[in-house]
Amino acid sequence: MRILLAGGTGVLGRRLSRRLVTEGHEVAATTRRPERAPALAALGVTPLVLDVFDVNSVSKAFEQHRPDVVLHQLTDLSEGDVEANASLRARGTWSLVDAATKVGVERMIAQSISWAYVPGPGPADESVGLDLSAPHPRAVTVEGVGRLESAVAELAGGVVLRYGTLYGPGTWYGRGGRISRQVLGGKLPATADITCFLHVADAVQAAVDALDWPPGAVNVVDDEPAPGTEWLPAFARALGAPAPPVGGEPGGRSRAVSNRRARSLGWLPAHPTWRTGLPASLHEAC
Repeated sequence: MRILLAGGTGVLGRRLSRRLVTEGHEVAATTRRPERAPALAALGVTPLVLDVFDVNSVSKAFEQHRPDVVLHQLTDLSEGDVEANASLRARGTWSLVDAATKVGVERMIAQSISWAYVPGPGPADESVGLDLSAPHPRAVTVEGVGRLESAVAELAGGVVLRYGTLYGPGTWYGRGGRISRQVLGGKLPATADITCFLHVADAVQAAVDALDWPPGAVNVVDDEPAPGTEWLPAFARALGAPAPPVGGEPGGRSRAVSNRRARSLGWLPAHPTWRTGLPASLHEAC
């Protein structure tokens, strides 16, 4: 299968590149930075140096490679800038969808998030709406996600993977990551907000599995949603950090999410619970 991987050098992109090549796919992967192209080539993929906001460059890449499917893993999270990330999700996705439409590509698998649902009781499945009335700054993220998902839905074979909070090497929860540093500094309070976690290896597995999935949204999270008052003290202990302060205002993620549809489609997480996966991931290599 010819695959165009948008976002080949990110936490998931690198892992996906290796996995797809191993499975015999012909992969072209994008990066914004020319200095990263050799690393992509070393993985066995064709590097595409382009800015997804440059519509002409994106269109040329699609015309040249004529993919069977697009794997959209683009994010802009290195600086924690929610506005930049929302813009990439919105404008960048439309750029990819437009280029795909022009060359007749109907299949796209795109990375979304599972914590954009409207608040409510019980685990949210894929039929629950997004929290479009959320206050700022959460509204920026939800709006970006909504525009991403609307763009992907324009394609007959569009699949949206609503990933949980990613952990593992290279993520904010890995050694030296943004969240890990906050926990070590005692700067992250444990609130009642519920988090649905997902190991990066299980996110990659879902993206590969989704090559054969029907269109639509799929929640990809582990089996055990947990409030911050439960997972954060355990994470602090695993890091060797002081016990986190308890309290403070929740940030709006107070809803569990169901992974029933993903499991019905054949996805089986190797890390079904953060209780074992999150501490163990601190000892994993990238």
